[in-house]
Amino acid sequence: MRARVVMLAYVRISVQRKCLKMAKSNLYTRTGDSGETSLVGGERVKKWCSRLEAYGTLDEFSSFLGVVLSSPSCPRKLHDQLLEVQNELFNLGSYLATSPAEGTSPTCGLTDEKLKEIETWIDTLDEDTPRIRAFVLPGGCELAAHVHVARTVCRRAERRIYSMREEENCFVDPKLLSYLNRLSDYLFIAARWLNCQAGVEEIIWRR
Repeated sequence: MRARVVMLAYVRISVQRKCLKMAKSNLYTRTGDSGETSLVGGERVKKWCSRLEAYGTLDEFSSFLGVVLSSPSCPRKLHDQLLEVQNELFNLGSYLATSPAEGTSPTCGLTDEKLKEIETWIDTLDEDTPRIRAFVLPGGCELAAHVHVARTVCRRAERRIYSMREEENCFVDPKLLSYLNRLSDYLFIAARWLNCQAGVEEIIWRR
């Protein structure tokens, strides 16, 4: 029994040592130094092509949501919802990074239930926010201002995907575009709700 315990300990130590000797993978590959990168599947494309602009802007959008999430003042309700959105954006980025085969109509995985969930979030926040009959300028409390920035990047991502669809004449799952459209509405009311919760008056557009 003692010999077995010693042997198991030896094997464990040997494995640990081998793991320590394994070379850590490099974060850099040098394959993009010439202005090209690879899509999922290995196809090489220019870094400024419309497809890269599309999913790159989704990544930018998610990064701005990360700024909102990093704030200690971000309410738990919004935090959980935005984290869910970030995870979904990662999936959508992978979808856009895969060039569809000609004649195919690949779906992105979003469902009607997911769109309905965003609409429920919007309705809940809207019920807790006073009505206003005026154009609201981005701003207010700091967290609301960050949410407004994320909203505008969301809108830009939506435009970039439409541009990609037209330039490449390719299929894009309509639910993806509907999802981004709902998210921008959600972020608008989220910013208003945050200002309301903070007791900060909205900045109204004046002629």
